Amino acid sequence: MSRKIALITGATSGIGWSTALSLAQIGYNIIATGRRLERLQELEKELRLEGADCIKLCFDIRDKEDVKEALATLPENWKAIDVLVNNAGNAHGLDPIHQGSLEDWDAMMDINVKGLLYVSKEIMPWMIARQQGTIVNIGSIAGKEVYPNGNVYCASKHAVDAITNGMRMDLNPFGIRVIGVHPGLVETEFSLVRFKGDSERAKTVYKGYQPLSPEDIAETIAFAVSRPPHVVLADIIMLPTAQASATVIKKNLS
Repeated sequence: MSRKIALITGATSGIGWSTALSLAQIGYNIIATGRRLERLQELEKELRLEGADCIKLCFDIRDKEDVKEALATLPENWKAIDVLVNNAGNAHGLDPIHQGSLEDWDAMMDINVKGLLYVSKEIMPWMIARQQGTIVNIGSIAGKEVYPNGNVYCASKHAVDAITNGMRMDLNPFGIRVIGVHPGLVETEFSLVRFKGDSERAKTVYKGYQPLSPEDIAETIAFAVSRPPHVVLADIIMLPTAQASATVIKKNLS
């Protein structure tokens, strides 16, 4: 297999989908994971148009046994993963902490933190054995700042930031690069999930300015992983020009 291999979690939409296509365009075969099989099938067709081979793995990242079983099905030659993109994540609700939902808290911690760890736990030994590889963890500006009503979501993304920094230290002896990418406002299904399917409310998040697109993030990931082996872009914060911080956004609503 002459092309490199990238595994991307949460590849069924948004940043994950765009990252799969961007990496395919620069010479990667793709292991695409997600919970929506029909979306994985659509992605596979697009990847093949880019000349990439694709393996689809449909599983729930929150279930550690599901993760183990799915990744164990990979053929041996597909286990030589060059790039792992831990992209799967979510935000549920935007409530003050005393009104927060336990179910929302569990969903954010299980996917954003534990899911990232479950997948990494399976992939890291393969990279260590080869003494090479790159891990990209998708964090958030919410992992650098805390904002009102963000409480547990911000906590989960602060955890991603801490795990990323810890990974970089612990995997340093093995020549493995670890990159944190922390986007600000990106127009994806993110707000639709956060507001539990309320499309009208979700649309208001992106009104009055130009947010980042999934392609913006994907292009940056492709650039970062394609740097020479001695270069690591360790910590990348990406904001739209209109955004100065998690809560300072220049909007033109006239």
